[in-house]
Amino acid sequence: MKPETACVHAIRNTAHSTGAVAVPIYQSATFSHPAFGQSTGYDYTRATNPTREHVEKLLAALEGGADALAFSSGMAAIATLMELFAPGDEIVAAEDLYGGSIRLFEHVSRKNGLIVRYVDTSDLAAVRAAMGERTKAVFTESPTNPMMKVSDIAGIRKLIGSKKVLLIMDNTFLTPYFCNPIALGADVVIHSGTKYLAGHNDTLAGFIVLKSAEIAEKLRFLQKTIGGVLSPFDAFLVTRGIKTLAIRMEKSQENAIKVARWLLKQPKVTAVHYVGLPDHPAFALSQRQARGFGSMISFSVDNVETVSTLLNRTKLILFAESLGGVETLITYPITQTHADVPEEERLARGINEKLLRLSVGIEAAEDIIEDLEGAMK
Repeated sequence: MKPETACVHAIRNTAHSTGAVAVPIYQSATFSHPAFGQSTGYDYTRATNPTREHVEKLLAALEGGADALAFSSGMAAIATLMELFAPGDEIVAAEDLYGGSIRLFEHVSRKNGLIVRYVDTSDLAAVRAAMGERTKAVFTESPTNPMMKVSDIAGIRKLIGSKKVLLIMDNTFLTPYFCNPIALGADVVIHSGTKYLAGHNDTLAGFIVLKSAEIAEKLRFLQKTIGGVLSPFDAFLVTRGIKTLAIRMEKSQENAIKVARWLLKQPKVTAVHYVGLPDHPAFALSQRQARGFGSMISFSVDNVETVSTLLNRTKLILFAESLGGVETLITYPITQTHADVPEEERLARGINEKLLRLSVGIEAAEDIIEDLEGAMK
């Protein structure tokens, strides 16, 4: 089954006799038992719910995993995942990560005794040097947020070899439509379902997809215990969003390529970071390990005045956090996504006062470019 077909038909609503094409919303906190010692398979929605179960099976099928778990947000998913580790365990993490992940690692994971080492995970030599006897996981995004670095998933898997080290990939930017990290050697795939999977900026969601059923079982216990589960209605919204994932990803990528090429020609733009540009350092690698480049662009401008002008004068493009919806959004990382990262560390990673991030939507590319052009004048 092709990826675009799988988004619609990978998991069908066959468990119910009504013939409903759309999965029903089981908006129930609890489920009654037929008799003592008997169960329908559902007891309490924090543990299991038919609507959430449907979207979990869908994500597992799309990513080629043994199981998937749905959470109330991407951060709830990552926070629960970190509970697999014990004090003294080391995590090798990409230095260029979503600011919320860094905030979790620095203010919660470290407090709980985990040791986080930040390296450029697009550099295999740096990953090898950072791994030690206490390393329990390598955690990265591909592409990374916001500098769009790409890690060699199969290459990191080869470095790990037979060691008991989990390779954790955040696949939010590319989605299972463009990339399947488990097939390349990842053990765990994370998604902020809020973004492209749901696709309409109207719900929060998070997912963890597991290669191993054994690890999935451990996480299900943690999920039930901690309780940050996805609600039935939000599970329905994500399921609905995934049905159009293929056409949204294709259209937004088509737009992103046009916008990135246009940005390259602008005198006030000093750098463009988009994986789909042939001069991107990981262009060839991306072609090998993914079916597309996505629609996230970061770019630097000549001065802070240009930043202010762009943020204040765009009319079609919305100045907002988040990404992956049908609308084109512009974000200022130093005051939004990475505001909690210390300035020295931000600057070392290239996240400065001249950097902007675009999540390119599905509008007409000409209208997006016209809006940027008008704002830059």
